[in-house]
Amino acid sequence: MSYTPAAADVAKLRNTTGAGMMDCKKALVEAEGDFEKAIEILRKKGQKVAANRADRESTEGAVIARVNEDNTLGAIISLNCETDFVAKNEAFVELAYELAEMAIVSANKEELLATDFHGITVAEKLVEQTGVIGEKIEIGAFERIEGPFLGAYIHAGNKIASITSLSSKVDGADEAAKAVSMQVAAMNPIALDETMVSQETIDKELEIERELLTKEGKPANIIDNILKGKMQKFYKENTLVHQAFIKDGNQSVADYVKSVNGDLKVTGFVRVSLT
Repeated sequence: MSYTPAAADVAKLRNTTGAGMMDCKKALVEAEGDFEKAIEILRKKGQKVAANRADRESTEGAVIARVNEDNTLGAIISLNCETDFVAKNEAFVELAYELAEMAIVSANKEELLATDFHGITVAEKLVEQTGVIGEKIEIGAFERIEGPFLGAYIHAGNKIASITSLSSKVDGADEAAKAVSMQVAAMNPIALDETMVSQETIDKELEIERELLTKEGKPANIIDNILKGKMQKFYKENTLVHQAFIKDGNQSVADYVKSVNGDLKVTGFVRVSLT
């Protein structure tokens, strides 16, 4: 006579693993009621699905930013999947939030993947979820930031998230950090200011502009002076503190922060986007 699991046992296994009811029932039948063995059966199924989908592209997902209680440590991760349908699933987004919280105290992605997640590693949890959902699930981006005061922003739909660091915790810092993080999400600056732009980027921009000016017939002896002005415009458009503030285009981001507190400055940022 074959074993028939009780509904309560099936529900318990489902709550523990997140697997579907029928999968849980089959696993319990195969394990003849042994709960731990049933969990192992479901994990092996996840490994099999993960192996079969290893070459799939996981370009959808949820990007989540979190900061710790005293706003000095923060992290952004993208939990990637294959379809937007899964990316919008409530349980999937909840998992992304939980992993982002864990990322705050992880030095890098590898350390996060090796971290304990309710008795298994994060890496094992992702394999398990691959079996449950039937899509490739993995952590894509991992960004971590430290600072005197951090504020985070997650854009609607969980496709873009950012964290900004301010120089100190002052009155209004919470609102300012969020506002600047919205700026980062919307305008995607390449660096904090001109001193943080890579020489490679500068050289490439100068080469492009020099070629255009030469084609326009500008005399060689004035091209260098024109390039200085071009680069100032480039820095204004592409570096965070010099960008026009999206909530008030009449002031720069640096000016906005200074209006909150005369000594306040932006000291860093991180941004992750799936788009």
